[in-house]
Formats: sequence, structure tokens, C-alpha cells
Amino acid sequence: MLIKKIALLSGGDSEERDISIKSGLAVYQALKNLNYEVSLIDPINTDLCSLVNYDAAFICLHGKNGEDGKIQSLLELLKVPFTGSASTASMLAMNKYYSKLVWNNHALITPKFLILNKTNLDYKKIITHLSDPFIVKPSSSGSSFGINLVKNKDDLILAFTDASKYDPTVIAEEFIEGREFTVSILGNKSLGVLEITTKNEFYDYNAKYVSNETIFSKPTDLNPEVLEKMENIALSAFISIGCSGWGRVDFMMDKKFNFYLIEVNTVPGMTDHSLFPLAARNAGLNFEQTVQHIVDLIE
Repeated sequence: MLIKKIALLSGGDSEERDISIKSGLAVYQALKNLNYEVSLIDPINTDLCSLVNYDAAFICLHGKNGEDGKIQSLLELLKVPFTGSASTASMLAMNKYYSKLVWNNHALITPKFLILNKTNLDYKKIITHLSDPFIVKPSSSGSSFGINLVKNKDDLILAFTDASKYDPTVIAEEFIEGREFTVSILGNKSLGVLEITTKNEFYDYNAKYVSNETIFSKPTDLNPEVLEKMENIALSAFISIGCSGWGRVDFMMDKKFNFYLIEVNTVPGMTDHSLFPLAARNAGLNFEQTVQHIVDLIE
């Protein structure tokens, strides 16, 4: 496919707008350096039907209306090729409840969970099914918005209220105590394993985008077989949902070396705090080469 003119989509109206703008600006400059004719487009103030005038779209929209299959559905309708996963896979990946159903069906391990509503906020019953403490989070959200660690019944009410701001479907999830890892994927190939170490109770918004104390590193204490197992789990999780192009898979490892899938991100961040560019750099790709690879994968 010959691509010369690219619409770079960033901004949008989700809670992750600021992060999307930062990702978009970084990718925009890379595309310019790669000699593409590129336009920086914010969907909230653009007639999206004008996208038919471009050879392809590079999606840097994070969160709702960008990662959840909606913009992908529109681009499919307009017959404009775009980066990343198709609309159905994007929707499944964004919705953690649906992702878990898919993974359970494929015998891929994910933390136990319950769907919460105002009638079943019984802390004692929840901990008998899950763990003490446990996580409460919106089913469809990114950048750890609305995610809270619940340690008592008062926490539960506050956490449910917070998560409900982002999505009407709220999940209570088993809290896995252990180490957090991520595998970035480019063209159905792993870019390697990175460990996330934070001083926060978990990898929340502050740890992701604000704190300079969060450490992303290659795990040096794990043998090659364990690392390969992580990469295979990540690829299986990615492919089972139908994802393609590029993305990132996050999971936990407990003290017994059991792995638990947390989520798939189909439009990873491309900021200076983002994991995907770091993983690509560790794999020998600079930022412009990474962006070019993503463009080359457009179908």
C-alpha cells in the first residue's frame, strides 16, 4: 500500500485527551521527519468525513471514542486504512469485562472478578469470592482512571462511585500481589518484557504520567524460559481478542510465578513517559523507525 498523506488523529473528548495530544505531537514530528504529508487532526473540531481525502489515518486517540472501536468503525465505513486493530478487536480490548470473557474461553488466566452494581456492594461477600484487599475499576477506561484498591467497606463505596464516573459497568477484581510486567507487540512480535516498579500501591495515573520515581526496566533476575513464557502469554492474549498491528499487554506475576492478564492496550501511549517507545528502543528501534513500522503494518 502506497501511503503519502496521513491524518494524525489525537486529542478527542476522553479523559485521556492531554495524553493523546502529547502522543500525537510526538508521532506528528516523527512522520514529518519521515517525509510524510501529515495533518494533525482533533476529532472534536473536525468534520471526520474529510478523512476520505487521506491515504491513511494514524490513531493516537486514547480512551473512549478513540480506543474503543468507534473511530475504527467510522474509518472502516469511510474505507480509510488506519493503524492498529480493527473495530471489533478494539472494542473487546477496551472493555475489560469482554476481554476477560475471551481469555477465560481461551484458558488464559486473568484475575477473578465480579460485576458490581448498587445492590451487591457487600464488602464481606466480595472478599469471600475475590481477595482482601481487591481492585475496583471501570470496565472501559484507560490510564488507570477510576481504579482504586479497596481495603474496607467505606473504600468500596468510594471506589464504586469513582469508577461509575467513567463507565456504567464496574468490576471488582482479585488483587494480585506481586510484580507487574508489560509486553509491547509490533506486527505480532514481542518487543521484549519490561517490569514496572512503582512506589505507589499500584501502577496508577500518577505513576504512569507524573512521577519520575516509576522505574521501567528489563527484568534481569528471571531466566529466559520465564521471559519467553511471558511473551507467549502476551501474544496469545493479543491474538485471542483479534488485535493486530501494534499494542501492549499488561499482566501481574505472583510469588509462585503464576501470570495473570490485566489488559490489552490497542493504542499505547507514545509520550516520553510511555512504555511502548521504550520497549521499541530496547529492541533496537528509534522513535522514527518505530513509527515507520506501525505505518508499514496498516492494511
